[in-house]
Amino acid sequence: MPRVTQDHLDARRRQILDGSRTCFTRHGYEGATVRRLEEATGLSRGAIFHHFRDKESLFLALAEDDAHRMAEVVAEQGLVQVMRDLIAAPAGSEAVDHPAYWLGTRLEVSRRLRTDHEFRARWAERSQELTSATRARLSRQRAAGKLRDDVEVDVLTAYLELVLEGLVSHLARGLSAEAMGPVLDLVEDSVRRHRSSD
Repeated sequence: MPRVTQDHLDARRRQILDGSRTCFTRHGYEGATVRRLEEATGLSRGAIFHHFRDKESLFLALAEDDAHRMAEVVAEQGLVQVMRDLIAAPAGSEAVDHPAYWLGTRLEVSRRLRTDHEFRARWAERSQELTSATRARLSRQRAAGKLRDDVEVDVLTAYLELVLEGLVSHLARGLSAEAMGPVLDLVEDSVRRHRSSD
């Protein structure tokens, strides 16, 4: 029997995550039944759960993967860019690699954090990457003289994370993303250092 290569295993895992993202986005956590996961991934339950212990482990891996991708954007462009990516989805977009697909996962994470204490404990172990990336980016911006210096970096980090949660809630209610561009301009401007004109 031929050995399965690591590249094959990695590609299969990516296939499962991408298909599951679509399924969780369309149907929510509870609605993402095993049958729907099989349809979305094109794989059998045996193949899916060979890579992931159960549905919750799959969802956590997906949320962790999305948080990692978001952290990469934060490291290079900041948390406001993550928010801009969330509102930039083309109407009816189904591309699993589009950043707006983070929204579906993020909505499910937020909902489950409120209602599921076990999930909250498991997610707490995995959720620090985005906060750490935001804090590090703001510290670099401060060192470069681009960030306001009258507010602590931890406070600015919490502020931007709160704005992100508010934007996710706004989009979850089906409200317009179009009007959010100028709001995000204001948020970005509020953390910048403004030089006084003497």
